[in-house]
Amino acid sequence: MLLILLCLFIAVVVIQFLYYVVFFGKFSFAKPQTSTPKRVPISVIVCAKNEEENVKKFVPLLAEQNYTEYEIVLIDDASSDETLEVFEAFEKQYSNIKLVKVENNEAFWGNKKFALTLGIKAATNEYLLFTDADCYPTSTEWIKEMSAQFTQQKTIVLGYGAYEKIKGSFLNKIIRFETLLTATQYFSWAKLGKPYMGVGRNMAYKREEFFKVNGFIDHMKIRSGDDDLFINQAARATNTAVCYSPESFTYSKPKTSFKSWFTQKRRHVATAKHYKASDRTQLAIFYATQLLFLILPIVLLAFQFQWIVVLSLIGFRYLFAWISLGFAAGKLKEKDVMYWFPIIEIILIVTQLNVFFTNTFSKPVQWK
Repeated sequence: MLLILLCLFIAVVVIQFLYYVVFFGKFSFAKPQTSTPKRVPISVIVCAKNEEENVKKFVPLLAEQNYTEYEIVLIDDASSDETLEVFEAFEKQYSNIKLVKVENNEAFWGNKKFALTLGIKAATNEYLLFTDADCYPTSTEWIKEMSAQFTQQKTIVLGYGAYEKIKGSFLNKIIRFETLLTATQYFSWAKLGKPYMGVGRNMAYKREEFFKVNGFIDHMKIRSGDDDLFINQAARATNTAVCYSPESFTYSKPKTSFKSWFTQKRRHVATAKHYKASDRTQLAIFYATQLLFLILPIVLLAFQFQWIVVLSLIGFRYLFAWISLGFAAGKLKEKDVMYWFPIIEIILIVTQLNVFFTNTFSKPVQWK
């Protein structure tokens, strides 16, 4: 039995090597990205629900972008605070702002996808760039960098949505490490010709891609997934590009309590179960081998079975995973989280397992 477990552990390490070095290496070891400005007309779309304080700070940053032809479509999704009033003030202040007001609709109450659909239809331009109301671009070149990836064939662009650093917060490091790992995965698979998700904090696509799949209609009843479920359905090797230049990043305020972060993770995991079968399978294999890498060596070492081989495999696996994610972290400006890699990884594995069991017995809370 112990010999079987050892063979299984070797197989797990081999599979992890394939993921981290062969698959994720497509992004991790890629050259720094260069771009040629396209200057296509862009509509920046922001959907907000009860985001009064955030939009006061972040909409002016969108209005200061170094780009010649763009509009900002602000969507107020039936907010109960002063978000609409703030948007109306900005509409008067900036000539390139268009306001979309969403009334409460019993059939689509609280559904962000309904509000986004109205905003997409109201947009003047064919090329659409999305971010969230609690996000802001890292530079005035954000639109230029993201739009530069569009070509006649590439009509979907996946960007990086980072989280702000909070000094002295270990939870913040966990959140940013998970974001780094997730981005490494979806960038790598997109480069491999198998795009499967993106984040609404920073992504772009041509409007025709939205209508090709009838918008969000196939998953309208699923409250979340306006970003990753849409990409999972619409993105292909031929039409998808990635953008990871530092000037193209957006930043969001991260959760500051474990409870709120856990709730957020529950939503993300619940959405992922609606991915295509092939995408669910590749994600399941990755996370299953992560869990087995944690469990199997504990059993083998407890019986002191081939402990030199086991410890060597553990060291080898951490070495290649650390190198691969380290290069990715350098590209995405997240190097500081890698110092805590082994500890954070264990916490994430345990949390992922907890999320799975919690979601099995109760539904996660959705859009506000």
